Amino acid sequence: MSNQVIESIEQFEGLVQKHDEFLFVKNSLTCPISQAAFDEYQEFTEIHKDYPSYHLHVQEARDLSNYIAETYGVKHESPQALVFRGNEVAWNASHWKITYDALKQEIVG
Repeated sequence: MSNQVIESIEQFEGLVQKHDEFLFVKNSLTCPISQAAFDEYQEFTEIHKDYPSYHLHVQEARDLSNYIAETYGVKHESPQALVFRGNEVAWNASHWKITYDALKQEIVG
């Protein structure tokens, strides 16, 4: 269930309808900071496999990345981690603030 790539607005809207809560990460394929954040995200999803977690690669899903920023009123950053609860962004972090510990604290408590 966790760590699945999402590439379209339709796929993303399906997640919003399906889950009360989920993690979504925007990742850049060319940025070393993004790679470090993505590694932290992958560590989190490996340990917390039951928590719904998804991601996009900005270079491959720019329309979706922009859609999320515009629809949910969250400035686009990359890398960026967003926790959706209900139909809103309850928490977000970017760059070096995306760590295993930050994700665990926000999601697991």
